[in-house]
Amino acid sequence: MSTPNNSFTAVDRDLLKRCLAKAPGSWNDFVDRFISLIYHAIQYTAHLRSARVGPEDLEDIAAEVLVKLVDDNFRVLREFRGESSLATYLTVIARRICVKELARRQQVLGSINRGESRLPEPEADDAPAAAKGIERLEEVDGLLKRLKGREREIVRLYYLEGRTYEEISTETDVPVNTIGAVLSRARKKLRELAKLSTDATKLAPPEPTSKKVPKAKRPGPTS
Repeated sequence: MSTPNNSFTAVDRDLLKRCLAKAPGSWNDFVDRFISLIYHAIQYTAHLRSARVGPEDLEDIAAEVLVKLVDDNFRVLREFRGESSLATYLTVIARRICVKELARRQQVLGSINRGESRLPEPEADDAPAAAKGIERLEEVDGLLKRLKGREREIVRLYYLEGRTYEEISTETDVPVNTIGAVLSRARKKLRELAKLSTDATKLAPPEPTSKKVPKAKRPGPTS
């Protein structure tokens, strides 16, 4: 079973609770707290891909991240289980949205350079950004603690930094055609961990319930 992570601070817990309850001013407080982190995640991801991101591009991609966070009644935020820090969770979401947006822009630029009159259709995106194509961040984080060496590094680079197979191969000296096999084994372990966690939850003894003691009747008024 997963154990609570102290990196999910009381401040973030309260801020998230206020946001999900749509308390007045809560979203502005959320943006003020995490916008610098989102900017940094976008710039770092662009740097890894040798992509130039100007001030306007940075604002556009950051706005896309924020839109994803509020979509469908804050669904992405509601899926956060508090088993990692909120900052880590948001960083992964921002990186993945940035990767997708950079790829889309590159595709559009390629179409323009080839003189194509019709631009590529955007991909359907009806799944939350945090869950699309990946297992939950907390489950990946739990898996990383059980892995070692290159396997751990490949999983970290792919899931947490959104690297491509080619980039992972260059950084780890593992052949490109081996990366997929490593990630396939990792997904199998993730499913096994998720099953063990579910089974452990089912087998856990129920919480003891305190026996209610009936209140003593107050004596009625005497005549």
